[in-house]
Amino acid sequence: AMAARCRLAARFHHVHGANVRLDASRTQATRVESFANGICFSQEPLAPGQIFLVEIEEKELGWCGHLRVGLTAHDPQSLEVVPEYSLPDLVNMGDTWVFAITRNHNRVVVEGEQAQAQRGPPWEPFLLIERVRIPRDTLVGRSRPGLYSHILDDLYKMNVLPATARRSRIGVLYAPRPDGTADMHIVINGEDMGPSARGLPTARPLYAVVDVFASTKSVRVIPVDYGFPSLQTLCRLVIQKHIVHRLAIEGLDLPPLLKSFCQHE
Repeated sequence: AMAARCRLAARFHHVHGANVRLDASRTQATRVESFANGICFSQEPLAPGQIFLVEIEEKELGWCGHLRVGLTAHDPQSLEVVPEYSLPDLVNMGDTWVFAITRNHNRVVVEGEQAQAQRGPPWEPFLLIERVRIPRDTLVGRSRPGLYSHILDDLYKMNVLPATARRSRIGVLYAPRPDGTADMHIVINGEDMGPSARGLPTARPLYAVVDVFASTKSVRVIPVDYGFPSLQTLCRLVIQKHIVHRLAIEGLDLPPLLKSFCQHE
């Protein structure tokens, strides 16, 4: 049921900022001019634990600032005008929680809690957030191997790309708590950045917010299947766990398509 709902909601709402152009499938959002008016919303409210995941497809030089993501309790259909900025305009409307994505994302910390991301081995097939279990492989953005791949191998094996880089994958979800509220979590390339906001009202529908801002030019929604990883994915995780660097994959006695899948797809 979660998988079906996620695929249905894995596209953008037809209400969006003035400078946004959506493709026919409403899975790609491109800011066609300027650096603002790039706010997009998820087509449907998110279910508890449902991640709305996008991949950065295109960057634009000359602007300061990057992608912004979050959640809002405002139905996009009810907005008379989509604000120019998610920060601070949409947030100032209330019942909206949006954060700018940077190389070092901040999280909300309560007393006695350590300020660190929830990391796990890169070959761990699932990301666990509270009681939510999400297949990790889809969440991870990967650079394609090239002339200097060996320099990036440590980052590659740890499933890390710079958060603002092209092909980086950013997701947002909310995890319910026993008191009836929820925590908002931002996931960057398969890593949970921890609670970014607390006390969200679960009684109201919550839509994902994606602000295609400044140096982020275009993003695409990535569907996430909630279920067991495929055999192909499990093979890749085992291979990546044991290789020295991804250039070594080329020398393995594997079918070409599996090699390509292990290297960067």
